[in-house]
Amino acid sequence: MRLVFAGTPDVAVPSLDAVLDSGHEVVAVVTRPDAPAGRGRRLRPSPVAERADAAGIEVLKPATPRAPDFLDRLREIGPDCCPVVAYGALVPPPALAIPRHGWVNLHFSLLPSWRGAAPVQHALLHGDDVTGATTFLLEAGMDTGPVFGTLTETVRPTDTSGDLLARLATAGAGLLVATLDGIESGQLVAVPQPADGVSLAPKIDVDDARVDWSRPARSVDRLVRACTPSPGAWTTLGHDRLGLGPVRPAGEESLEPGEVRVEKSRVLVGCGDHRAVELGEVRPPGKRPMAAAAWARGLRDLDRSRLG
Repeated sequence: MRLVFAGTPDVAVPSLDAVLDSGHEVVAVVTRPDAPAGRGRRLRPSPVAERADAAGIEVLKPATPRAPDFLDRLREIGPDCCPVVAYGALVPPPALAIPRHGWVNLHFSLLPSWRGAAPVQHALLHGDDVTGATTFLLEAGMDTGPVFGTLTETVRPTDTSGDLLARLATAGAGLLVATLDGIESGQLVAVPQPADGVSLAPKIDVDDARVDWSRPARSVDRLVRACTPSPGAWTTLGHDRLGLGPVRPAGEESLEPGEVRVEKSRVLVGCGDHRAVELGEVRPPGKRPMAAAAWARGLRDLDRSRLG
């Protein structure tokens, strides 16, 4: 099939690579416009755009997929199907109608669970034991279209959203190609999603990533892992904001919520269930991440102080 691939971040690159290596023809790529990045905040193309440029593929960067010039170019190309992975913008009905086999989305959850922008983060935040990926036919609703195929992935106790998403991106690339093959052969038919089991996964922003030390230790652990690497969990020490890497539940400790105990080789913080977590990496203001024990050695009066 002639394909136009839509995607933007690093997590979409394994799927683009898999489709490029398949028997299908990728004639163009759609991605988000160049965005500021790095310390200099210079405009940089998306990871998908960079990969497409390296492969010599036409790259379309509409400010919005509703733009008339983009829709005209898509009609000129005349794709049979548009596979999409983490594109980052809603595809409007006029664009959905152009490819004869529609837009096939790879979503990183077992739909109808965790429809929305942050399915992997919400799976970790809510303590799911198993998650997965789904290919489905894109329609006007948010991740509501009929399903072509799924795969499952066990959530490991120490998984961050970055860890889990990396595994799903690799496995999901194979699922996406298998789905395109099945559509081309006519052997694969999409099945409507069940009405039961719907849950939503809205974007998690910086404010959502602030640790509430009155929560149980297990909840604190889940939040920090869900927000690693993005948007990054954090707390405060006095007036300073402190970034947090993954923590480790440390069992029962006689600490108040947010209370810090500095030991020889570890730093503990109390949580709301009279249990504590051991800090892993911390990121002080203006500095690079460092081990919590090393950070603590550079501070006076940290023991018995209070975070948050």
